[in-house]
Amino acid sequence: MNSHENSTSETSRQAVRADERPDLRSVHVHEDVARTGRCGNVHLATGRTCILPERHHGSCDFVGPDDANGLTE
Repeated sequence: MNSHENSTSETSRQAVRADERPDLRSVHVHEDVARTGRCGNVHLATGRTCILPERHHGSCDFVGPDDANGLTE
């Protein structure tokens, strides 16, 4: 048996509230942008963030970090 089979990460122990988006705990989501009702997916290779509405259809529309941060101010 591997040692990691018995361990549980801290994030998996935390319950997700009914009104919370479960994807906010993912490393590929810009949390501040997602909390504004936008997609918030981050293209990890470039650091660009999708600013389309949450659960949009089709491909993401990625913008640079400065533009994404401007949405949260």
